[in-house]
Amino acid sequence: MSPFIDTHCHFDFPPFADSAIDSLRLAVRAGVSNIIVPAVAERYFSRVMLLANQHAPLYAALGLHPIVVEEHQDDHLQQLEAQLQHRSPKLVALGEIGLDLYRDDPQFARQEVLLDAQLRLAKQYELPVILHSRRTHDKLALHLRQHRLPRCGVVHGFAGSLSQAQAFIKLGYAIGVGGTITYQRASKTRNTVAQLPLTSLLLETDAPDMPLNGYQGEPNRPERIAQVFEALCQLRSESPADIAFQIRENTRQIFGI
Repeated sequence: MSPFIDTHCHFDFPPFADSAIDSLRLAVRAGVSNIIVPAVAERYFSRVMLLANQHAPLYAALGLHPIVVEEHQDDHLQQLEAQLQHRSPKLVALGEIGLDLYRDDPQFARQEVLLDAQLRLAKQYELPVILHSRRTHDKLALHLRQHRLPRCGVVHGFAGSLSQAQAFIKLGYAIGVGGTITYQRASKTRNTVAQLPLTSLLLETDAPDMPLNGYQGEPNRPERIAQVFEALCQLRSESPADIAFQIRENTRQIFGI
């Protein structure tokens, strides 16, 4: 069976940041061969790149996350482009970027400006994107239609409807499957994941966020991607070997790893 790639883990955050070697050892033992670490703000760029360059299993993505929109300055976009101009082989995507309407004051117009600027960079430097979307799927799809990236990417932590997922897939984007599907009550997401083309799915944990069922209140961990995979196999008609192989191939095609 193909080893797992966690396509979304904030490995630069606690509890991993201070115990990288031990955390990687646990992940490898669970069958995780690689982890993509997305940055959320300019102040984390150097830390994420350092981790990726120091540890062979880790790869980096750099971006400005919408949930901390007030942190992002215009010169942070310049810093992002500087990283892209002198790109390390370990930098495989632009992210985590996107839109979010969860907060009381989301500064949504500013989010859209930053998203469009980063999509333009992704298009210019031919990188895939790792997309955050919370209560904004239709709005995000509109922006993606406007930019038409040569290399698309993934809508991570997806919890929308089947039609919204299909709209992203039609635009060329994969759907990130994480711990949400381990909850029986998440029937909409589970039914959606069961019906989507296997060629459009990726595995992720979003660790230390998005804890799996049975681990509520604990930091999520990349080795638990094996349990996300088990939950996915219960929802799909294909064999576990075929699911593992195809998801690994999807990841290779999008991120080149």
